[in-house]
Amino acid sequence: MDKWRNQVITGKSIRLLQQNQYTFQVDSKLTKTEMKNRVEQFFDVKVEGTNSSRIGNRIGRKRSKGNLNFANRKKVIVRLRKNYFIPLFLSQI
Repeated sequence: MDKWRNQVITGKSIRLLQQNQYTFQVDSKLTKTEMKNRVEQFFDVKVEGTNSSRIGNRIGRKRSKGNLNFANRKKVIVRLRKNYFIPLFLSQI
């Protein structure tokens, strides 16, 4: 999946797993509907809903390199229907 960056593993995303919600970092041009279709086809599950948010530019600092710009990113939280799960996430907790 070319527009799918990776899964997000943070404290919040691990808590969301208990509510059957999975977090992915995706290409910033991907829409909610496209993400829903990709997850349903790739993992063979049924998606109940999606939430997306853009993570804007962040300026970081390092002593040797001055200011650093971080690219725009997008995060999508996918909520699955009951009795569906993605085993990929369960193996990493």
